[in-house]
Amino acid sequence: MPFIALAVGVLLAAIDQIIKYFVVTDLKPVGTVNVLGEVFRLTYVENPGVAFGMFAGKQWIFIILTAVLLALIIFYMFKKRPKSKLFYITVAMIIGGGIGNLIDRVLYRYVVDYLSFSFFPPVCNFADYCITIGVFLLAFYLLFLADRETKGEADKAAEEAEESAKAEEAEEEEDNGDD
Repeated sequence: MPFIALAVGVLLAAIDQIIKYFVVTDLKPVGTVNVLGEVFRLTYVENPGVAFGMFAGKQWIFIILTAVLLALIIFYMFKKRPKSKLFYITVAMIIGGGIGNLIDRVLYRYVVDYLSFSFFPPVCNFADYCITIGVFLLAFYLLFLADRETKGEADKAAEEAEESAKAEEAEEEEDNGDD
């Protein structure tokens, strides 16, 4: 599963970069296109910071931070190999979004944003939504499902240990009965 999650993450990053290519070539010259009236627009923005443009000009911090976080997530995924498919889905989304925005930061020193909803003020991009949805699902997994998974593994290990102890006991009784 870790390899599949990593491949899906790379695929999501590729999709993000393909979308951004078309945004830069087709949307940048016109600036804004109304898709659903005032509710949803495509608006070209070069974001030199993070959410809401905060920390503009500090790209090197986010390049390092993103690279380290992605490395830690990938390391954890391969080292621990959790059983939950939800875990791998969330990690794939976070990896894909992280790589997509990291590419922008490294190549351009800004992130290309283009999705604008009237009810959500900042202009975002596909990678941002991958990260956001991935983080929310990961939080849900960690808060409500991860304990069950580890508890289930602990219960299974305890059952196996108990069965092994019973088998050893039966073997000893058999050996004692032969004497």
